[in-house]
Amino acid sequence: MASRAGGQVAEEQQAIIAGAGPTGLLNALGLAQQGVVVTVVERASALQNSPRAMVYHWATLDGLARLGVLDDAVRAGFLKQDYAYRVRRTGEIIEYGLNALEGKVQHPYNLHLGQGALAHVMLRHLETFENARVLWDHEVTAVSQDREGVEVTVRTKSGDKVLRAQWLVGADGAGSKVRGEVGLRFEGMTWPERFVATNVRFPDDRPGWAQSTFYVDDVYGAIIAKIDESGEHGLWRYTYMEDDALPAESAAERLPKFLSNVFGEDIAQGTELVAISPYRMHQRSASSYRAGRVLLAGDAAHATNPTGGLGLTMGLFDSYVLNEALGAVIQGRVDEDILDVYADLRRRAFLEKASPRASANKQLLFHSSDPVKLGQDLEVFRWMSRDREFAAERLYFTKTLETPSLLAA
Repeated sequence: MASRAGGQVAEEQQAIIAGAGPTGLLNALGLAQQGVVVTVVERASALQNSPRAMVYHWATLDGLARLGVLDDAVRAGFLKQDYAYRVRRTGEIIEYGLNALEGKVQHPYNLHLGQGALAHVMLRHLETFENARVLWDHEVTAVSQDREGVEVTVRTKSGDKVLRAQWLVGADGAGSKVRGEVGLRFEGMTWPERFVATNVRFPDDRPGWAQSTFYVDDVYGAIIAKIDESGEHGLWRYTYMEDDALPAESAAERLPKFLSNVFGEDIAQGTELVAISPYRMHQRSASSYRAGRVLLAGDAAHATNPTGGLGLTMGLFDSYVLNEALGAVIQGRVDEDILDVYADLRRRAFLEKASPRASANKQLLFHSSDPVKLGQDLEVFRWMSRDREFAAERLYFTKTLETPSLLAA
């Protein structure tokens, strides 16, 4: 069935998802599995593989399993348990691991996999559903809504067209066009520094380096995590911070200085740079995660600095509860007021838990000039390395970011 929109024929589906990143694809997959007719619109020509998220906390894996993508994701990446903090000033190494969760949770490990590779897994699953499609080179330019649905104008290579659906999910990133079109504010702040995420290959056999290492220093601080095990040397994500006043286009020229000060000149010279992505960091949340028939998820709803890997973690947790609730609304099994509950609970989870923790993580890792405060902050991790039960208690924080099923009651 088609309707008239501004003189154009609007193609209809039950739900439109803006954005083909992991958050958008996961929402589309969850809806498709429920029989919802869903369309994903993406302005890019294909999935993006720039360095972004690549560690998925243990607590998110239950949801990937429920949606049937965990096994393929594990085959594409790898599982790990070890963590370490390394303090440049003192040389101290503090090691602990997710083995403290064994016997307490179903998946006592993290998944390491590049965000682009995870999106590929989700896309392969989505493509098996006849009631789902992904439209590439479709850029959202306008959104309007009425009591019955939403109309989304998209720019394509062949001109503008209009899609209509009962519901629209904005999963189109921190610069969300959907969020702006429905008049929602993106409240918070932008950090004065720039993060630089790189994919690099260097030797795996560096003694004392865990597969997830936080290098603590107010100049050379870094997050160093293994992505995969292909090639002669493993592929690693090396993320550091620099002054945003420096030109972003020359970030690669400054990388060797950071590497040599962290690993030494020999490893720096032998490092292969595979990809680099400088970007601004934010602590922001939309003023609401619902505006009528439009819902927000992932970075379109909230943006955080990546220290501790809570950005896509929150996007996944958004998706698990949203696609289930929205599918039930579309099928008439629950009242649409349940979507207000989604919007409220997920916003509170970000503002009250995820954002404060990510900010504290950034402060510890990259702003550690006060040795007394640093020693106090690190004592928590020293205790985790000695006390298995305390470690399990601290590691359970990630699970508190999840919103349980809204249909369970």
